[in-house]
Amino acid sequence: MVDPFNPSILVLDDDPFMLKLMERHLALFGLTSVVSHSSGVSALATMDATPQGLDLIMLDLNMPEMDGIEFVRHLVERRFTGSLILISGENERMLQSAKALVQAHHIKLLGQLHKPVDRDELKTILSQWQTSGTSAIHVSNKKYDALALSAAILKNQLVNHYQPKVLLATGRMVGVETLVRWQHPEDGMVYPDQFIEVAESEGLIDDLTHWVLHEALQQTREWHLMGLPIKVAVNLSMNNLATPAFADLVSQAVASAGLKPSDIVLEITESQLKADMRVPLEILTRLRLKRFRLSIDDFGTGYSSLVQLRDIPFEELKIDKSFVHGSHANATLEAIFDGNMRMARQLEMDVVAEGVEDRDDWNFLRGRQCDLAQGYFIARPMPGHQIPDWEKSWNLRILEESLTTKPIAR
Repeated sequence: MVDPFNPSILVLDDDPFMLKLMERHLALFGLTSVVSHSSGVSALATMDATPQGLDLIMLDLNMPEMDGIEFVRHLVERRFTGSLILISGENERMLQSAKALVQAHHIKLLGQLHKPVDRDELKTILSQWQTSGTSAIHVSNKKYDALALSAAILKNQLVNHYQPKVLLATGRMVGVETLVRWQHPEDGMVYPDQFIEVAESEGLIDDLTHWVLHEALQQTREWHLMGLPIKVAVNLSMNNLATPAFADLVSQAVASAGLKPSDIVLEITESQLKADMRVPLEILTRLRLKRFRLSIDDFGTGYSSLVQLRDIPFEELKIDKSFVHGSHANATLEAIFDGNMRMARQLEMDVVAEGVEDRDDWNFLRGRQCDLAQGYFIARPMPGHQIPDWEKSWNLRILEESLTTKPIAR
């Protein structure tokens, strides 16, 4: 666990000058529990001799004998649970590849720094890390079996949270995305990555999706009666699209709630789209004919993007957060984002940018004339009853912070 007063830090760099510089920077920040190594072999020996574990490793990528990429593999083998900062003199694309590898191994990456390391940039990363390290957030890796999940659905232990989506041009909220949670009687709030997989593999995904959809429709009806005519997005699993009757079940549920199909956005994750698309394509095309809006989610993270855009009548493209956050300062991400925007415009699709984390992201998207934004800079997911009050405070924030009057770059 991170000691908020004196976390343990390992700095690994083959350049003695860089080691001294990093030690000096860290000492200025009051961080004195620091050990430095010029080789991966000696660093791993220190790790093996530190039973309490390390809180942070600052890792140079390009080193002789054992480079930073190989060192990451050894961290995985040792089940490293701390955080990582990548340091390199390599170009941005090389850093991006290393970042992707670290995240694929589920190691917490705080950020990446170019050589020579800027002290203020390091301070920003460390301050964010220390803040998160001393918070009460608890991340659990516990998985749940089919029996427990089935009981949770029957006992109504699930709850929907909703994350607002806003128009970048005006800031106005126009919709929300539905995100299911499990209010576990013993474990507290359980997030979908801990139970969606078992729902799909054990034949419970239809029951789960029907519960989520029913609750979302009832909540949407309440918002409409309150004068909030927003659209609600519901995520579908490809396993939901296995039988042709699914399209009629969705239509009947929407009609029973007194809503129109155009009030509902059905999001399908690109990486889930299958090779054999005959039945899913029938269902999705019928849903579109019924005037439901179809959205391709996490765009850019799968392997058959263009084929899906060709064959499925999507109206909305959600650009994955990995191509949004930080794009203003990353030429590679900027190019990918702009390419997706141009393609979406040519296909007459609306574009939603996910993962809008700060004002720089917001201003970047406005400069690109993106349609909709979603992310923590705007709002975290929240219970449905909080949406009306949040909208009022958000509208005041738009005025106070001039979020929609900043000149748009061309």
